[in-house]
Amino acid sequence: MAHRNVLHVRTIRGNCRTPTRFSGHTECDSLPHFVKKFHLKRHASMMSFVVMTWHRVLSGRDACSNSYPDQGSGIRMLVKIDHLEKAYGSGEDRQPVLRGISLQIDRGESLAITGESGSGKSTLLHLIGLLDAPDAGTIQIDGERVSDLDDKGRAARRRSQIGLVFQQFNLIPSLTVRQNIALQARLAKRLDEGWVETLTERLGLTTFLDRFPEQLSGGQQQRVAVARALATRPALLLADEPTGNLDEETSAQVLALMLELCADDETALIMVTHSMAAAEQLSRRVHLTGGRLS
Repeated sequence: MAHRNVLHVRTIRGNCRTPTRFSGHTECDSLPHFVKKFHLKRHASMMSFVVMTWHRVLSGRDACSNSYPDQGSGIRMLVKIDHLEKAYGSGEDRQPVLRGISLQIDRGESLAITGESGSGKSTLLHLIGLLDAPDAGTIQIDGERVSDLDDKGRAARRRSQIGLVFQQFNLIPSLTVRQNIALQARLAKRLDEGWVETLTERLGLTTFLDRFPEQLSGGQQQRVAVARALATRPALLLADEPTGNLDEETSAQVLALMLELCADDETALIMVTHSMAAAEQLSRRVHLTGGRLS
């Protein structure tokens, strides 16, 4: 069955978004190829970005909206969160952090989560990343209810389906860049040398492969962390303040590369950030206030 498509183009120089409608029909199976013809473009001097998202008009979901219709077979949906709750402490010391969060993320989509400190952003990301378990509610990834898994099951899904990038680079000091990048993929038995070579080339790390983390700048270390997270070709990349320790220019470069790589491989990206400038570069944004989405 053929579907009519809309390509939304947003130029991050101001807040404009211009919908461009392509006439004719494109077969559903060819859509990923269709999208990959359009690459993230970066202006060398002004570091302006073009972020492109596409969706099927048939689905009824606007690219600017936080709401979703019933997706039926859920072909595009990757993550589904229903009424998620999390609290720390017990008794009188119990402190609710997340209060009934419901959210859906499509394959290849980029989502920014913003909010003040203590609003629950990192807690939500850790739950999606299977680093912790919710008190109530469910998390589905690729149709599987992963919130019900035990520690061993969560670790297995995390290795195979999820990439993690943190504000602290978390590189192993005694391993070279090459070894750090390959570590998670090797543990997951998903190491693809050709893909790792592609990542290192596109992230500008080829000349640093035999160096150790202490011999790299902050921006270079974060690029190594991004390569490590994407080395398994995960369906989902989670980034917690990935540019928080970088200067403005380096932050823009790292984020642009991360978005480009995710778009090309149809990897969904969920990023926690305090930076509105960074959040505006992603295709969608949600805001957390007091543990609730607003």
